[in-house]
Amino acid sequence: MPGALSHLRICDFTGQLAGAGATRFLAALGAQVIRIEDPVAQGRWDILRGMPPFVDERRGVEFGGPFNNHNVEKLGVTLNLRTERGRELLRALVAISDVVAENFSAGVMERLGFGYEALRAIRGDIVYVSNCGFGHEGPYRDFKTWGPIVQAVSGLTFSSGLPGQPPAGWGYSYMDHTGGYYMAIAILMALRHRNRTGEGQWVDLSCTDAGASLSGPALLDAAVNGRATPDAGAVHSNRSRQPPMAPHGVYPSRGEDDWVAIACRDDRDWAALGEAAGADWARDARFAALDGRLAAEDELDALVAGWTRTRDKFAAAAALQAAGVPAAAVQRPQERIDRDPNTAAWGLWPTVTHREMGEVRVDGLPVHFSETDWRMERGGPCLGEHNEEVFGGLLGLNADEIAALRAEGVL
Repeated sequence: MPGALSHLRICDFTGQLAGAGATRFLAALGAQVIRIEDPVAQGRWDILRGMPPFVDERRGVEFGGPFNNHNVEKLGVTLNLRTERGRELLRALVAISDVVAENFSAGVMERLGFGYEALRAIRGDIVYVSNCGFGHEGPYRDFKTWGPIVQAVSGLTFSSGLPGQPPAGWGYSYMDHTGGYYMAIAILMALRHRNRTGEGQWVDLSCTDAGASLSGPALLDAAVNGRATPDAGAVHSNRSRQPPMAPHGVYPSRGEDDWVAIACRDDRDWAALGEAAGADWARDARFAALDGRLAAEDELDALVAGWTRTRDKFAAAAALQAAGVPAAAVQRPQERIDRDPNTAAWGLWPTVTHREMGEVRVDGLPVHFSETDWRMERGGPCLGEHNEEVFGGLLGLNADEIAALRAEGVL
């Protein structure tokens, strides 16, 4: 069945996570995404090309697991934009594309000679979507960023941590991934506008502002109540303050670095937890009501941890779930993939075929469509893997012309 976006062609300069993750979604839904790379750089701009995990002992720009994961179902071409012929071919490709997408630092596309005005001169209704750290407006426009930097500047890093310890952050390049989600939506909204009006446009995305938009409650507290930061010691990412709950956290279980998450929403959940635990402390009158549990939260957490520490995390979660208490084992990736029965039922990690690596599992999409579902079968492209298909099949060059361009360093 044709994908929902099979009528679209995207000229794709994106890389790494924040950009490549966006066009990945669209490719899975049927869009023809043509990823353009520099043959001279040999994949060095997109560091994911050579990053682990690897499937075996082979290393190099064709074997990076993260690159394959973020570029499934895309076509890959090489094009040297330092040459006039390379620029001519790009102009020809833009002329038959619906979207040009990139996540370079601000100003890179202009320096290459393909800023928005130049693109619009090639195709008047082109949708151009750029995604950089601070967008193309404001005093920070020339600053360069990386996922963890975006998280820090946007305020997200401060929002995760334990009392008395430095901010924990939100994990590896969280905003690179989230920036990709925002970018995918931005592309679709601009295309929706073009479908209605025939008008293309430049969509300028600031990844840092995207991160700030995830800090709504803290920003609202500062704007309305004048509190620029939480009260001293209030940052505790395992505890629920809004609404208040206790116990609410991640507790150690039996085994090495094994954990179980528990959330008691109200007194009924607390009573059910106490019955499942069968411990004397669960009958302590101090903990019968929420106010008492909040007042002694440190002591309460220690008691709950004493109970969970002697139990397998899956067994503890199952016992609490049976009692009606929200609980779940904190799963490692391999447990989520190989143990959780919902994974196979959902098809969340499909297997794709990569030209060099063979069959490899990748991330699927957490959504299914009854009529136009996504598909992931082809792995990420090797450097220039689809030069013949694109420059020959789409732009009409013959085999001798393509071979000559390759010899001249254009491809």
